[in-house]
Amino acid sequence: MEEPSRKHLPTAWFLLYALGMRILTIDGALARCSAALWQDGALLAEAVVDAERGHPSTLPPLVERVMAETGAKAPELDAVAVVVGPGGFTGLRAALSLAEGLALAAGIPAIGVTTGEAMAASLPARDREAWMVLDARRGRVLLERIPLGTLAAAEAPLMTTPEALPMPEGPVLLLGDAAPLAQPALAAKGGETAIAGIALASTAGIATVAAARLRGEIAPRGIAPLYGEPPSIRGPGPKAPA
Repeated sequence: MEEPSRKHLPTAWFLLYALGMRILTIDGALARCSAALWQDGALLAEAVVDAERGHPSTLPPLVERVMAETGAKAPELDAVAVVVGPGGFTGLRAALSLAEGLALAAGIPAIGVTTGEAMAASLPARDREAWMVLDARRGRVLLERIPLGTLAAAEAPLMTTPEALPMPEGPVLLLGDAAPLAQPALAAKGGETAIAGIALASTAGIATVAAARLRGEIAPRGIAPLYGEPPSIRGPGPKAPA
């Protein structure tokens, strides 16, 4: 697998290079299942499947593939990083259970990364506050805000409607599948926004946030799930055939 060029990765991604950490990332929050192993600032292996369903059966083989490809053993890892949501109930439970089992068996920490944090850290650069907005169905959206100058979410996700989104205090970069719904609603209030075009997290973004947490640069986070409303939150992506 070709190693990604560093110039296309988030600035905070270089934390991994400085630390020499070996971090396994797992994500099943939205319409993507992924596993990856990062070490010394390099992507050693990555396995990604974009799909709305089937996360419980898809994730374990992805982790096995990454570990087998690199020859890594769980006790050799520094941490397991997992996306804790917001996201779909089934995908989150599958990812969190897998991460918790690996961490307990290996005696290593399991680090939570929110969906919005992972998306924001996937950006090659950021000069404004990032708002992740997910389509929660029935006319509602789920908002998670990541202030400028940090990789950590400012507060718990907020369930609201596009029209009831708070007025931004400054320019905002919109992430998530509901960004096109949020932009006109915020523009009607006079908000300055731009759509980043990121609806799913990258493994680089997950690893970046996890590394910052391991360093103590941002507040720690366990792996308690952030479901939003389990029956309502679904990942973006094509509908399954009837």
